[in-house]
Amino acid sequence: MRIEALVLAATLLVSASAAEAGGTIQGDWITQSGSAKVHIAPCGQELCGAVVWMKQPNDPETGLPQRDGHNPDPALRNRTALGLQIINGMKPAGDGHWAGGSIYDPQTGKTYASKLSHNPDGTLKVEGCIAILCQAQTWKPAS
Repeated sequence: MRIEALVLAATLLVSASAAEAGGTIQGDWITQSGSAKVHIAPCGQELCGAVVWMKQPNDPETGLPQRDGHNPDPALRNRTALGLQIINGMKPAGDGHWAGGSIYDPQTGKTYASKLSHNPDGTLKVEGCIAILCQAQTWKPAS
């Protein structure tokens, strides 16, 4: 009986560690530059992320809120950057990995295929890809 209890406890401990290793990406993340915080949360069956804090939310020249001025769609260029959804359609792709979605870069107005990976150190690897070429950033969890 005692051995069975030890085996059960060891199994539960390994399962909990595996779940922790995969981690969740839901929550608030500080971008690599430290200029913004993105909140990742469910949107339907997928995960999405929106800008919830900016180091410089207002345009330094006008004092007005930063806008999505580089958007290729002129009708969207007046949207405020704060609150802008930049991660869309992320689906689970294995333990600690999400893919199949996109990430929008408001500084360039470009949208890229994206992959997200929860790193063992608790950070988030955020990749934007064109075909097979990807560039990555490391985002830190917001405390």
